[in-house]
Amino acid sequence: MDERPAVEQSSPLDSLPGDLMMWVLIVSELLVFGAGLAAFLAVRITDPSGFAAARASLSPAFAGINTFILITSGFLAARALNLRLRSRRSAARWHLAGAAGLGAVFMALKLVEYVEKAGEGITTETHPFFTFYYLLTGFHAAHVIAGMVILGLVAWKDDPRNMETGTAFWHMVDLVWLLLFPVIYLLG
Repeated sequence: MDERPAVEQSSPLDSLPGDLMMWVLIVSELLVFGAGLAAFLAVRITDPSGFAAARASLSPAFAGINTFILITSGFLAARALNLRLRSRRSAARWHLAGAAGLGAVFMALKLVEYVEKAGEGITTETHPFFTFYYLLTGFHAAHVIAGMVILGLVAWKDDPRNMETGTAFWHMVDLVWLLLFPVIYLLG
């Protein structure tokens, strides 16, 4: 009779940072955003000049500043995890607070942009471009708010696995914005 200990089977999923269910959520959210962007581009083909005229009312420079803010926030979140893994809990928590704070700055600037568009009388009914603009950026904004809450929770319960999970979500928020920014603000 063979009395060797059983060898534990490993799976590629075992090497994912954080929690598997967060990755299921991240992939599903990326698919939803991808479908929204695909629909935006499909409708854009039917009216390229109308989409270009509508896009011209946006401020790519303003959105570029918001892009820099989110990228910096993602850096702080990644750095927080690195600090936590080196047992620098206080510094890690401050970095997470900074990441969430930059998320709040992003949201404040997005609110300024929305108020400006509303002041110009631009609504979801103005043009299909703005239907997609409000839908996609609004859905992203909801994810920024959720991400800020998650960052706050993982700063409070700062187990490294929690931080991996929370920062994975925050990086998904960054990634989505890096896809939305050029398609909505720059595509002529």
